[in-house]
Amino acid sequence: METLYIEAASIECSEERREISGKIVPMGTGEVGYTNMGGVVFEAGSIDVSDISKIKLLSQHDMKKPVGRMTAAEVRQDGIYATFKLSRSTGGNDALVMAQEGLVSGLSIGAEIVASKPSRDGHIVVSAAKLKEVSLVTEPAFKSAQVLEIAAEEVIPVENQPESEPEIVEETTTPVEAPAVEAAAVEAARPTVAASHYVKERTAPITSAQYLEASIKAAMGDDSARRTVLAADDSTSTNTGLTLPQHLNEFVTTTFTGRPAFEAVTRNALPDTGMSFTIPKLGTAPTVADTDEGAAPSETGMTSTYDTITVNKFAGLNRISWELIDRSSPAFMELLMTELRKAYEASTDAALIAAFTASGTQATGVAATAAGLQSFISVEAAKAYKATGGDYANKLVASTDQWAAISGYADTTGRALYSAQGQTQNASGAVVPTSVVGSVLGTSLIVDHNIATSGIVDESAFLVAPGSVQVWESPTTQLRLNVLTSGELEIALYGYLAIGVLKGGAGVRRFNLS
Repeated sequence: METLYIEAASIECSEERREISGKIVPMGTGEVGYTNMGGVVFEAGSIDVSDISKIKLLSQHDMKKPVGRMTAAEVRQDGIYATFKLSRSTGGNDALVMAQEGLVSGLSIGAEIVASKPSRDGHIVVSAAKLKEVSLVTEPAFKSAQVLEIAAEEVIPVENQPESEPEIVEETTTPVEAPAVEAAAVEAARPTVAASHYVKERTAPITSAQYLEASIKAAMGDDSARRTVLAADDSTSTNTGLTLPQHLNEFVTTTFTGRPAFEAVTRNALPDTGMSFTIPKLGTAPTVADTDEGAAPSETGMTSTYDTITVNKFAGLNRISWELIDRSSPAFMELLMTELRKAYEASTDAALIAAFTASGTQATGVAATAAGLQSFISVEAAKAYKATGGDYANKLVASTDQWAAISGYADTTGRALYSAQGQTQNASGAVVPTSVVGSVLGTSLIVDHNIATSGIVDESAFLVAPGSVQVWESPTTQLRLNVLTSGELEIALYGYLAIGVLKGGAGVRRFNLS
């Protein structure tokens, strides 16, 4: 869980009750607020404000400067609106005066994030959070949230105060007109503190765009903008530690997802029990022959044998501490399981490619050219059909290097054989650099990143008849185990896979470089 500070915009003050009211945060509107964690959007009903008695009103998120307490909160269609009772302390009086004079016009929430996820545009979408505190702030991030009302029983508007403020404070015991008595009481309650030394004005970290806007306004004579620029120069140039870097939730990875080779075979559910099973196959086929009148017919007894298929387990394990689980982002576990699943896919796909290599039939050697590819497909497809009893070898599983070569093959006039600005001018297929599937000489091209060979070499491509290769697979299982001695958690992902390259491997033709 992380604590998030979100600035809303604008507050309201009334003149009778020492209260400040306003919209503290938008929810369910899609409005983006820019916070200490970057861009944030709150879903409808995502913030828990059930116990308002514990919500304090602070000044600028400083826990040492409470100025009031929440007395009411209402969740509306566009966000949360709240009312705060300000204390009769100096800080409470100052907060009322600053709000009335428009010097502090924003409300900001401090929330503990319980559940969130990144969006496609890089923002954090919060689905569950707990409200911890609300603060009066100077500049808002959510432009729709405004302070709507300021209620003060003692503080009067600035324009009604007498011109000579120090004299009124000194003559508080002298009978004067009613307005003057009120003003004197308020000002007398606010102690005057003389500064022992002076420091340069500070500002919250600002973006480069905000700094540029303030610089332009300062050049045009805006005193407030000039002060912002001076303070920002101090915090972003000579003291860069005050400008904190944002931490994004985007997870950068170089691991692949998917199992391309599995698209070239026949897939089945694994039998319920056993670590092996058998498949009957034809040994000797019966015969029929031209038979003369009165002669005995041809008789050849059919025999059968069987193939034994082995079941293999594929498993991965991660051991993580409870501290990492408890104190990391909720997205951590989801990312961990995603990477485990991708590792399972890579391992099982590599096992299928290894079966192609070990049990497939080596093709006639060809050159590493377009003509060599054409010879490989035309010759080996016919051989596979004949040897398997009619299975069509119509899947071309190729390495990324083969993919690159096929994309660049051209005819004698320089026209691309398989890709020419989206049009196949030579009608030989369609292969483009932005897609790992395509068509090559009537076969379906499947580019597999798990083929480990480099270059146009042996076993850099396989011509596969799907009916001649079958896989049986169980669902993957996730297993979590507590390690009591260390307080760690072991998370395992495993599954069972069996691969059968049938019919003597005649339905898999391995590319062979001459």
